[in-house]
Amino acid sequence: MVSEAPPFWWHKPDWRAWGLSPFSLAYGLVARHRMVHAPRLPLDVPVLCVGNLTVGGAGKTPVAMALAAEAASMGRRPGILSRGYGGAFSHPRLVDAEHDLARHVGDEPLLLARAAPVAVSPDRAAAAKLLREQGCDFLIMDDGFQSARIRMDHTLIVIDAARGIGNGHVIPGGPMRAPLIAQLAYADAVLRLGTGDAAELVVRHAARAGRAVYDAALVPRDGERLAGRRFLAFAGIGNPGKFFDSLSDCGGELAVTRAFPDHHFYSDDELADLEATARSADAELITTAKDGVRLRHGSDAAKSLLERLEVLEIELSFELDTTPRWIVEATIEAWRRRRFETDRRNEPAQ
Repeated sequence: MVSEAPPFWWHKPDWRAWGLSPFSLAYGLVARHRMVHAPRLPLDVPVLCVGNLTVGGAGKTPVAMALAAEAASMGRRPGILSRGYGGAFSHPRLVDAEHDLARHVGDEPLLLARAAPVAVSPDRAAAAKLLREQGCDFLIMDDGFQSARIRMDHTLIVIDAARGIGNGHVIPGGPMRAPLIAQLAYADAVLRLGTGDAAELVVRHAARAGRAVYDAALVPRDGERLAGRRFLAFAGIGNPGKFFDSLSDCGGELAVTRAFPDHHFYSDDELADLEATARSADAELITTAKDGVRLRHGSDAAKSLLERLEVLEIELSFELDTTPRWIVEATIEAWRRRRFETDRRNEPAQ
């Protein structure tokens, strides 16, 4: 898997996408075979997967957090499974939001831990076992849709309405993790996030296949405090443009923008340069919650800077308030059907 999405992936297919098409075909065949034939370990609790079709930031983390909160409000004890980008542990680990470092467990798991217990491991079956030992009775997979390591009772695909599936090509010629139809065959619902028409192709295919389609938006928390202020905005996330647009929507003035690679750990020199540039532009510094987590677990200079800048927190707003409950209930109902079928098959012959 590539760590960063080349810009040409998000535009109309050009000579680079077509030139890489033989490699995309091979990658897609392998990815499709894995999805079809990989063993899926059944668990004794409902499993909801929050996945996406492409690499790059689609907004899965706030979706997983919102669904965990909904499950908790329904009397469940949710737990979240995460691979933990950049994690340094070889065995499954429960995230300690107060003491674990972003370099060790990943930045997204530290955000997810605000909503529910989080276990990080490339082996999601082992991480699921760890969460079950903690009493979790409703598991949410943050990503992992394509890996198919455990049996998923309900799969929600998150897609950015502004970027969609980019040029539609599979890695390395485009951002798709596998061919579109092959992936949608294993999806139960689609959540279109934000505004724009780039997701229309996916929505049409999902609707024709009888999949539910929901809508939601990421909205700034207390964004009105930023109106009329002048900022140097910087971000090391999958789609920095989404952050910059959110800041503009709050009424903030974007004097300077700086985009860094996803999951980027800032050096002291980079932070000093950001501060100097902000001073020369007569602007305040602002970044994302995900970047804030990495700064909080960075050098002394990073921690100090975090105290002097703004962090734009976001939350999920569903078009219909009942959508999260529908998704959680659909997961539980699918799990009950699975348990019923398993019990029926295991009944002794009369």
